[in-house]
Amino acid sequence: MDKFQKGKPDFTRYQKGAVHIRSMRSIRTSNTEIVHIIISWLAISYAFAILLLWSRSGIKPSGEELFNGIFNPLVISLFTVGISFIVHEMSHKIVAQRFGSWAEFRMSPFMLTLMLFLVYEYGILFAAPGAVMIYGGNVGRRENGRISLAGPLSNLLLGMAFFLLLSEQGILYEIGKYGVIVNIALALFNMIPFGIFDGRKVWDWNKPVYLGMVIAALVLLYFFYVDLQLMGPVNRTPF
Repeated sequence: MDKFQKGKPDFTRYQKGAVHIRSMRSIRTSNTEIVHIIISWLAISYAFAILLLWSRSGIKPSGEELFNGIFNPLVISLFTVGISFIVHEMSHKIVAQRFGSWAEFRMSPFMLTLMLFLVYEYGILFAAPGAVMIYGGNVGRRENGRISLAGPLSNLLLGMAFFLLLSEQGILYEIGKYGVIVNIALALFNMIPFGIFDGRKVWDWNKPVYLGMVIAALVLLYFFYVDLQLMGPVNRTPF
């Protein structure tokens, strides 16, 4: 998800000082952004790991499970929902910077706290840890549509990549399975064509592109379902 705002960027709005722009080839980042990304990556991964514990037993995880039984679910989460989240947000950022905008990710401490509370207490994962803040640049409807498309499109491509792991065993299979599920879910969820979602800006820009993106995600979902049916009830879980 990305948020575009007009006007001159006010860096102090997010964190006073401590913005030292670095160059990562064509990607411009800062110490502030890197810290926000790492915190959000770890938080959303831990939240998804708690959700996996919920799915295993159907009840609220105990304190012991949150420490002693969290390792494998956390590894799976770091390499699925964690990576998918980072790639989604950085895709928005890179495309926005190509259009001359200032673009950096900023976490939302309130939403991160709410996410962890809901998943631990009720087994509900509502993940909106933050967004890429975008200012200025030569951005009209066409450019804004492309910036918004970049996130869901990256998830669709990641989902295809994770699909290759479904022929593996153990934790690699779990990473592949959840990687496909998470990325299809992120792609379709963000393509909702109204409100603050990416889909609204893609729809306003190019309706055939919007429909093609949604159809491609649904096709990947279909092949994933067929693959699970062909595999049958094989016990591959590493838990």
